[in-house]
Amino acid sequence: MKTLVMKFGGTSVGSPDAIQQCAEIISHQKKSWQNLVVVVSAMSGITNLLIQCARSAANNDYLNAKQVMADIEQKHLNTIDALIPDGAEKSALEVAIRQHLALLDNYIESIRVMGEVTPRGMDTISSLGERINAQIVAAVLRKDGLSSQAVEATRLIITDNTFQNAAPHMDLSREATQKVLPPLFQQGIVPVVTGFLSANQSGITTTLGRGGSDYTAAILADCLDADEVWIWTDVDGVLSADPRIVPSARPIPELSFAEVGELAYFGAKVLHPKTIRPVVSRDMPLWVKNTFNPDFPGTRISQNPQRIQGEITAVTTIRDLSILTVEGRGMLGVPGIAARCFGAVARQGASVLMISQSSSEQSICFTIPAEHTLEVIQSIEEEMSLELHRGDIDRVWARENVTIVSVIGSGMREIPGVSARIFGALGKANINVIAIAQGSSEYSISLVVNDKDAKEAVRAIHAHGIENVGWEV
Repeated sequence: MKTLVMKFGGTSVGSPDAIQQCAEIISHQKKSWQNLVVVVSAMSGITNLLIQCARSAANNDYLNAKQVMADIEQKHLNTIDALIPDGAEKSALEVAIRQHLALLDNYIESIRVMGEVTPRGMDTISSLGERINAQIVAAVLRKDGLSSQAVEATRLIITDNTFQNAAPHMDLSREATQKVLPPLFQQGIVPVVTGFLSANQSGITTTLGRGGSDYTAAILADCLDADEVWIWTDVDGVLSADPRIVPSARPIPELSFAEVGELAYFGAKVLHPKTIRPVVSRDMPLWVKNTFNPDFPGTRISQNPQRIQGEITAVTTIRDLSILTVEGRGMLGVPGIAARCFGAVARQGASVLMISQSSSEQSICFTIPAEHTLEVIQSIEEEMSLELHRGDIDRVWARENVTIVSVIGSGMREIPGVSARIFGALGKANINVIAIAQGSSEYSISLVVNDKDAKEAVRAIHAHGIENVGWEV
């Protein structure tokens, strides 16, 4: 039987009009799919408010916590007023919301007394938005004549005990999911599942971390042997660049799983690689679509999409970085220098985003988030104190206010001349490239430029590499 899993993000369920639009999409797709699962996020902004509420309580700002709770309650009650007519359904929803908020009040009081919020407590609190919203969406579907039921993912997805970033036990999750969802399918019911949250083997609430609701959809698709996964958002698919930088950025019709991983790593707001891991091994097609333009096809993500040789898929950036350089003639041929450098970086909790080393081994440079610059330099200098004293290493220094610009596309693989054309575009725009790195997969070329040149670099590469048809080799 054909099975589709659809996930609606926060902006897609962020207002009464948006929720009604989702309900219409769901009702329409139910005509084409025998089994349909809907995964919903919290309403836009609600998760942040819940976290703010917990932190206010931990800081003994109980008045602010109470005000935030009142705002959360009012937003949901207003949504119900706009969507559900007076009657038993509406009354039951209002009772459910007040029960959730009463539970939140109890948690907040405990946090205020303790003066701290634990990761376990934060998982319970931050997942309340999904619990409430799933009930609202299911009620709207029932109002529109579609049999539907809210289902908490704590009954379906079983994880380890890592609160705030739990990893699923797929065998246990498959077993749990198969017990709960297929019986609902047999009754013609559309389950509306809470995204983001899960539970450990003791039944204690956990959450799935960044991209949690997308991850929920992918896990359920794996557990149900689904045919496809559709991620509904507020844009027409994955775009070729940030439209705030490049107004002519266009939706990408097809992407590979590998390209999505590169895009996510290099700052694009797309699916986190972790969230699609369950569908990658199955080569299960995944679509990114626009809730507010549902007739647009969106972006199809699969293992081996069709590609034009030499084609660039997207250009993206990571900002607010520094590039650190460790240099010295005494580094030549000395084993372990790089390992010790990166060990010193890791001890400061900083991520290394890009690495470049001269073939002479007399220098190594790497980019890190700017906020870690001073402590990383100090850490490396402490680690290399003997080499600095002997003069084997001349200095450790940083160039601040830099940006990584990444050019991504599986069509670039093993095609001569692509790099030359990228640098040609930058040369015509009079942009200096500070450092360069390319992965062995040849899916991406990363360049470090000054912050002031970053936007123009993206525009130049996009104009010559994506908009200009003559670029294709």
